[in-house]
Amino acid sequence: MNPPEIPKDELGRLKTLYSLSVLDTPAEERFDRLTRMAKRMFNVPIALVSLVDENRQWFKSAQGLDAKETPRDVSFCGHTILGDEIFAIPNAKEDERFADNPLVLNDPNIRFYAGCPLSAPNGDKLGTLCIIDSKPRELNKEDYEALQDLAATVERELAAVQLATFDELTGISNRRGFMMLAEHSLHLCKVNKLDASLIFLDLDKLKAINDNFGHAEGDKTLATFADLMKEAYRESDLFARLGGDEFVVLLSNASRQTAEAVVQRFGEHLDKFNHDSDQGYSINFSFGIVEYDAKKHCSVVDLLADGDQLMYETKLSKAS
Repeated sequence: MNPPEIPKDELGRLKTLYSLSVLDTPAEERFDRLTRMAKRMFNVPIALVSLVDENRQWFKSAQGLDAKETPRDVSFCGHTILGDEIFAIPNAKEDERFADNPLVLNDPNIRFYAGCPLSAPNGDKLGTLCIIDSKPRELNKEDYEALQDLAATVERELAAVQLATFDELTGISNRRGFMMLAEHSLHLCKVNKLDASLIFLDLDKLKAINDNFGHAEGDKTLATFADLMKEAYRESDLFARLGGDEFVVLLSNASRQTAEAVVQRFGEHLDKFNHDSDQGYSINFSFGIVEYDAKKHCSVVDLLADGDQLMYETKLSKAS
């Protein structure tokens, strides 16, 4: 058996997947409707919307299969997300990559598999829409096109989920998306005894930019600040716009000292942008850093409250 390889962009892919906050959620008719259609259209016993996380493939919708998930290392969908096209296996029993796979040797006795990768709007592969049969079979050109069309509809439904957790102006997570992701990250840090630190940032004098240059320029400033955050922070860091001129970054496996060094580098990155842009004003920010303490911070809300207070104290000291 050949376990699926890990995609080169795995960290970013997982970050996008977790940002949906759809894993382990109840079944939804909008997805079940599509798997019912796939099952009927292709006359197969099993049709799935499968999302591939770090260790498993979890089924957002399953027709003809009682299992809620299977290990990633035996999954067919783990292979599918490595490419852009439909991944089809006419007869798994005669394919050396899958002949001894437990999903082939045992229930559900997979012989035929066809999966179309599901992509997020940013291109990251989230999982698949797949159809499975216990008998060998082939797909023709029309079948391929029909499966792709159904998968595109699943992608649109997943994009709608993602829009609910992203800030439209800046293209980064909003408060809701951050809260969901951060709870997951803090749990992992607690279980693995890793440090975590939160940086609470607030843009300085955004009102003055709005008053002097117009609200469109103020919106541009917010979007630019978010773009600079994307460039400066690690791919594994969680950052979001909480609302208004408030932003936040959660750094996993990072002490307060590490966070201080990170925010200093970001400040230097911002200074360079201000120098090079020559836009008539500078983008500046105040910040507060708080190190995660599992005994003190029972939730992300507690961590944010401490970070907000520290940022506010910094802002007051600048004004005095």
